[in-house]
Amino acid sequence: MQMKENAVPIVNRVVNLLPEIQAWRQEIHAHPELGYNQHRTSTFVADRLREFGCDEVVTGIGQTGVVGVIRGAKPGAGQGSAVIGLRADMDALPIEEATGLPYASRTAGAMHACGHDGHTAMLLGAARYLAETRNFCGTTVVIFQPAEEAGAGAAAMLEDGLMERFGIREVYGMHNLPGLPIGSFATRHGPVLGAADPIRITIEGLGGHSGNPHECINPVLVGTHLVSALQQIVAFNVDPREMATISICVFQAGVSGSVIPPTAELEGRIRTASQKVREAVRVRIREIAAGVATMTGAKIKVTIEDGYPVTYNHKKETDLVIRVASEVAGEQNVSEKPIEIASEDFSFMLQVRPGSFLFCGNGSSEGLHHPAYDFNDEAIPHGVSFWIRLVETALAD
Repeated sequence: MQMKENAVPIVNRVVNLLPEIQAWRQEIHAHPELGYNQHRTSTFVADRLREFGCDEVVTGIGQTGVVGVIRGAKPGAGQGSAVIGLRADMDALPIEEATGLPYASRTAGAMHACGHDGHTAMLLGAARYLAETRNFCGTTVVIFQPAEEAGAGAAAMLEDGLMERFGIREVYGMHNLPGLPIGSFATRHGPVLGAADPIRITIEGLGGHSGNPHECINPVLVGTHLVSALQQIVAFNVDPREMATISICVFQAGVSGSVIPPTAELEGRIRTASQKVREAVRVRIREIAAGVATMTGAKIKVTIEDGYPVTYNHKKETDLVIRVASEVAGEQNVSEKPIEIASEDFSFMLQVRPGSFLFCGNGSSEGLHHPAYDFNDEAIPHGVSFWIRLVETALAD
């Protein structure tokens, strides 16, 4: 790996640790685990944290989450009282890898297509440095979370008392971003990622012979009316200055071309960028479903689950993140991130503690969730240096 001279003030020790951190990343990449099934990965992480000499290493938080505690040794007022959390996600995606890399997934049907292997390795690198130097007051808690992609692992860790048990007062997260240059960062105040709510719709019609449609209530026809009408919500009921999407991704009905089926099942996602729009869209979906049911004579049941909420960055903590990122990368390499409708379960942590979510550049890689995606190891020193400087700045005295 080639380092650009004088491009960014990378922590010198991180440069020396880079081959080891890269090896950790590629080891995790080769053995992806889905959801809460983070047994190998959690063991790997916990073993490293113990080797680093963390003051506490706790496993089993949120089923397979791992937490490491590092207490600062810097003298000063408030030593031991301030506690911040740094979070990395560990889980992979149910995708067959198509990179052909030497360290490609050895698990059929699973791969690290979102860079969580890189997130985990970078936080491990920061934990090693912080445990060696302890050049801060207070306490740093490193959080390794399962089931971000599906299963709300952040919420599970919170339910297990993550914040209260370790006394966390502020919490920070980071994610890689393809297309953003290596050595660059991006974030914003307020909403940065959207809410994602699963929607399921059951249509009960009246099945029968395809030659006698007048004697039936065809749920396929009802479903097409409904899907079309739902797409109009964003166009006619959401302020153009707001963001929302309604995507019906599953439409299941029937098994024969000559039989009108009795039922149809639809599934999808509602994505919104504010709680106000989130609630308004839910109301409008139910109103439209009721109207289509009246029009067609079908029975329609709408189920909308509470999914991941909006990822909302708090002002004070985001000011700190921008300041630290600018010191690490230079102000010219820290940009304002446009609001994106994708979701992130770090949002649950930001609902209970102030904090901020940051993006680091992954260069010109394939997009997230693509079978040919790979986390760019050149991003490692920048991400690790950011974590280190964030701790040393936030817990300076």
